[in-house]
Amino acid sequence: MARLTLRGAAALVLCVATAACNRDAGVAPTSPTQLHAAIANSQRTEVPDAPILAIGHRGASGYAPEHTIASYDLALELGADYIEQDLQLTSDGVLVVLHDPTLDRTARGAAENCKGFVIEKTLAQIKTCDVGSWFNGAFPQYARAEYVGLKIPTLDEVLERYQHRANYYIETKNPEDAPGMEEKLLQALDRFALRGSAVRRDQVLIQSFSDASLRKIHGLDPALPLVQLFSNIGSANIRATLDQVRTYAVGIGPSSGSVDAALVDAAHVRCIDVHPYTVNDPGQMAALLAVGVDGMFTNFPDRLSALLGSDQARGKQGAKGVAGARAACRANE
Repeated sequence: MARLTLRGAAALVLCVATAACNRDAGVAPTSPTQLHAAIANSQRTEVPDAPILAIGHRGASGYAPEHTIASYDLALELGADYIEQDLQLTSDGVLVVLHDPTLDRTARGAAENCKGFVIEKTLAQIKTCDVGSWFNGAFPQYARAEYVGLKIPTLDEVLERYQHRANYYIETKNPEDAPGMEEKLLQALDRFALRGSAVRRDQVLIQSFSDASLRKIHGLDPALPLVQLFSNIGSANIRATLDQVRTYAVGIGPSSGSVDAALVDAAHVRCIDVHPYTVNDPGQMAALLAVGVDGMFTNFPDRLSALLGSDQARGKQGAKGVAGARAACRANE
């Protein structure tokens, strides 16, 4: 499990000196006494036995249209340890990768196919939609001609493309409105022989805001690594749930604004990893590293990789290292 080290303390000093982490993170020390205590604690703490994970939020979605193959390719190129897939279910029972329950924000095309709820459309309808053009209009500084006409991938298409060459961070979205989503997800993992590597080395992490969905998956396969997501409800409220969360999950995904040292310490005492979302500012990244998070979601994986430098694991080794550290932590309880 990650802890505040000399590297982290140095980042914390930089963060406080520049006031870069005080805008949104809510995690930096606010007085010289607190800062000195953090540095002293770092000197008493061993170097982390697990790497920090850079999680490509919807891929490299700061640079490319979210949840597209282009975004995933770029995230891996920029050093992401994981690529994230949000799942929606079509009316004909196919898992597709899209964040919103509706198509309106990112899809362009005929209204009968590309407007409204995903769960009311067939896969054939959804495949007519262009989910790249909106990005070029919204972010002209990163626009590319090849983004025009990009399609919504199915989960199978993503797993087929990367197979065992990538790590996957998959979210069950709106599972209460999509009966059978969990079973279909596990069937997809089986089709691509990913369930075993998920268990052994965290090649697949499954997350959700729905504790019912995660508990259902835990009931179907108790060995799968699960992560409980939280909205921005504050550190104390999340800490109050950790004993229950630990019974079915190996990690938590809090909003970055809820993360402080107390939350990280409480999670680590229970051998629970902490992966906040969504962190794009390098100052906030440094502040979160300083309090000992185990990884974070970012739209810009290269920014986090630049901060981690030689400390970042390469390829798929980060996930494997975290899985081993967690197993050792729980074995020592």
